[in-house]
Amino acid sequence: MKTIITILIAYLLFISFTAAGQNSAPPLEKGQEKFSNKPKLIRGPYLQVATDTSIVVRWRTDAAIRSRVRYGTAPEKLDQFADNLVYKTEHEIKIGGLLPGTRYYYSVGSLKDTLQYGMNNYFSTLPIAGKKGDYRIGVFGDCGYLSVNQASVRDQFLKYLGNEDLNAWILLGDNAYNDGNDMEYQAKFFNPYKEVMLKKYPVFPNPGNHDYHDADFSAEYAQQTHTTAYYQNFSMPVNGEAGGVPSHNPAYYSFDLGNIHFISLDSYGMEEQKYFLYDTLSPQVQWLKKDLAANRNTDWVIAFWHYPPYSKGTHDSDEDGGTMAEIRQNLIGILERANVDLIICGHSHVYERSKMMKGHYGKSATFNAAVHNGSQSSGAYDDIAHDAPYIKKKGETGTVYIVSGSSSYVGKSYYDFPHKAMHYSNDKDAGAGILEVKDTRLDFKWICADGAIRDQFTMMKEVNKTRIIETKKGEPVTLTASFLVDHYEWSKAGEKGRSIVVKPVAPKTVYTVKDGYGHLRDVFEVRTK
Repeated sequence: MKTIITILIAYLLFISFTAAGQNSAPPLEKGQEKFSNKPKLIRGPYLQVATDTSIVVRWRTDAAIRSRVRYGTAPEKLDQFADNLVYKTEHEIKIGGLLPGTRYYYSVGSLKDTLQYGMNNYFSTLPIAGKKGDYRIGVFGDCGYLSVNQASVRDQFLKYLGNEDLNAWILLGDNAYNDGNDMEYQAKFFNPYKEVMLKKYPVFPNPGNHDYHDADFSAEYAQQTHTTAYYQNFSMPVNGEAGGVPSHNPAYYSFDLGNIHFISLDSYGMEEQKYFLYDTLSPQVQWLKKDLAANRNTDWVIAFWHYPPYSKGTHDSDEDGGTMAEIRQNLIGILERANVDLIICGHSHVYERSKMMKGHYGKSATFNAAVHNGSQSSGAYDDIAHDAPYIKKKGETGTVYIVSGSSSYVGKSYYDFPHKAMHYSNDKDAGAGILEVKDTRLDFKWICADGAIRDQFTMMKEVNKTRIIETKKGEPVTLTASFLVDHYEWSKAGEKGRSIVVKPVAPKTVYTVKDGYGHLRDVFEVRTK
């Protein structure tokens, strides 16, 4: 009897423990057992080194695995792939042989597991170098403070963008505060931008002084060795694969996006243990001169780096450590003589923007608008006489300088703010910029944390033309305005589009077309035989 009772107790205990085990760990669903040890995606994916036929996809996992990117021109048909068979946690896959200006969908993972895919996992290759088109480029300076401003600026920027896409976005340095270490990059850069920007739009970075902080080394050592998190987290087009002269140095590089040539310079790092950006004998400046001389993509040339040559914001270009002043005195003339159109910087946690200017290399007090401004217009482009767009003739010098270092933080400006060279200055609002380029028209807008566009300007080239056209009497001739605007006024009654067709019979007929504000005017003299 005792034996039977013992067996019964043991059976009841077995049933009890089995039931408890089922409650604490339910059976795996179908297929779940296969992926129970799947690695986790902890960074990315993010897009680098975009060209017209290739792109680099990067991501990070918590365990070492082989790398695979699947891709295709439809989200339901990722029928191509690129692999790296080396086990690693830092994944970097280059996809080549792509079509220019084409959208591709993609997933990231290992040879067997997919870690991320979906309708928002896509990229577009860049347009062919020199090709005119409709392009949008984001401009984010000093963006890594993990602040309310950072989130608001990001969200308002995307709200402005709407259903449009960026072709790319550029960083102006100090991308993760305070020290630019890897943990700060994760929390303050990769996490805030991962879902809405990084996995869709290629980013072209630039280093700031905070990107050279390193807890293990002195600042000088970091400046010389370029071993900080910035250089490990980003890939740069240093071999000329995206256009321009190869730099073979991740601190500086150039790339082409359609008819825009971009140049990214390093204003804080050191070369050969002695040279900085303001040293005209430095390898960086020697490369810059070669790149400018070799560039044939001259519709638009834009340079960007961290330390601004003109500012009275949180940093004073007259007095602040000498670097800003020496860049202004030694470097700016090189860029102006090469007809660079825009120079965009960060560092100063405000927004400042000049008119189209040239030849000012001294302190703020020495700026003379009558001498140094190539145009007295604001560039805002509306119906006010002094708001005409900036117009650059072929070979003409004149540069607009922008300081946009408030994408996540706005600081206290200097007592004599604003700088005398600046047309518009704002030390109250956070914001980021967007470049919109359509053929030979460039618009820049500064989008603030509350959604307001508080500054904007327009620059045009190859406009206000006079043309002589010879044709046969009564033959149709198409006349097209040289400028891109919303409203056209032709001397031929009833015509409102950019192009019109005329059939002149007189020996000479003159047609004119103006924009709606009266700032632009083309003349066509049509002669018949």
